[in-house]
Amino acid sequence: MENRIRCAWAGNDVLYQSYHDNEWGRPVHDDRLLFEMLILEGMQAGLSWITVLKKRDAFRDAFDNFDPKIVAGYGGDKIEQLMNNSGIIKNRLKINSAVVNAQSFLKIQAEFGSFDRFLWAFTDGQPIQNSWTSVSEVPAQTELSDKISKELKKRGFKFVGSTIIYAYLQAVGVVNDHTADCFLYDGCIRY
Repeated sequence: MENRIRCAWAGNDVLYQSYHDNEWGRPVHDDRLLFEMLILEGMQAGLSWITVLKKRDAFRDAFDNFDPKIVAGYGGDKIEQLMNNSGIIKNRLKINSAVVNAQSFLKIQAEFGSFDRFLWAFTDGQPIQNSWTSVSEVPAQTELSDKISKELKKRGFKFVGSTIIYAYLQAVGVVNDHTADCFLYDGCIRY
């Protein structure tokens, strides 16, 4: 495993490599995990992804394993409890947005049957296959992320700008941005 070629961003950090090797870029169709990743990508805004990864287990504990039905019902007491939780990113705007996003997420589930169906409809259910040779070629946002960001904002979501949404699309495999030399590139094509 040590001799595998990975996307350059995975570097030498074991946590980054594990996330890259086991999650990033693999198509996700589980609504709970889609919700979790959407909230975590929003939490990352202005920070590094490694900061979020290191706190991920604490986030899962604090946010009831990212069950959108539970998070949607958080009130003032729970928000204050989260603001006092040293294991997570204590940003009131981001925490409040998680509650608003859970409520909006549930509305999409009710309208489309699942958030998965809503999200993947933007690509006709198929991952977009890019073939970058270097991470420097990978865009920070695209027309697709612009479109999804705009639609989510229209539906009441917060912390869903185009750059955050593009990172989200990469993470949940809607877009395959593994570089062509990465050992996972071909595997993500076959999903």
